[in-house]
Amino acid sequence: MTTQPVSNPRLASLADEFHRLHVPGKPLRLANAWDAGSARLIESCGAAAIATTSAGLAWAHGYPDGDVLPPSLLSSAVAEIARVLSVPLSVDAEGGYSDDPKAVGEVVRAIVNAGGIGINIEDGLASPDLLVAKIAAARAAAEASGVNLFINARTDVYLRGLVNAERAVDETLQRAARYRDAGCDGIFVPAVTDPEAIRTIAAAVELPLNVLVVPNLPPMAALADLRVARVSTGSGIAQVAAGVVQRVATEFLADGRFEPLLERTVDYAQLNALHTAGRRAQRSL
Repeated sequence: MTTQPVSNPRLASLADEFHRLHVPGKPLRLANAWDAGSARLIESCGAAAIATTSAGLAWAHGYPDGDVLPPSLLSSAVAEIARVLSVPLSVDAEGGYSDDPKAVGEVVRAIVNAGGIGINIEDGLASPDLLVAKIAAARAAAEASGVNLFINARTDVYLRGLVNAERAVDETLQRAARYRDAGCDGIFVPAVTDPEAIRTIAAAVELPLNVLVVPNLPPMAALADLRVARVSTGSGIAQVAAGVVQRVATEFLADGRFEPLLERTVDYAQLNALHTAGRRAQRSL
């Protein structure tokens, strides 16, 4: 992975734009992509920014989700995605792919050098102390690269059931305060769905709140009223796409049915033109 600092006015501008997109009560809708093709397609649908799904990106490279993807593959994938976009790109860095904060800083530096202007970084099952150190290392790496990286600190209190339900809000707020003090810019609380819990967290964290599309999540208008600033699809779109592939391929291989292959809502010419337009846009930047 390259570790040379970058001086890129366009990247700095995209980072500033991404920060401005986080407004409590006006949720930024992030339809997560997993490769350059999906990112370009999602951008063409009107996305103000693109975020990667760590799961989808790992699966696209033949790895499971969960800090297993080699960081060199991550940075090369980020470069491929950034090449075709004209909007900000945020990268799901999972747990930073290491328990060593210094190594996490190198991963973050490579992400920035490849074109990423935001990251997600998570605590998972580890001590909050470790994520505090990782956030500090990520911030230092970004500053050395000259980019105001948007660090979205993910806490898995709800996602992994780290504490009893009655303690979940308090535990989330305690962790969020520590991550804020360490230098993060946003708090991501996947799997929280209770409106009052969302309202309380959004009001108390003093940073933009990100939630994940999961069953029982309130509708977008309600999330806006609750002062949510960002809503992510996570691996959802990649899973839907995989389900279509699985169904069509199974029918073709098992029964020889190819009729579903002809039910295309996006044809070859449209996709080819989309990527041609993306190349032209990059040359003009």
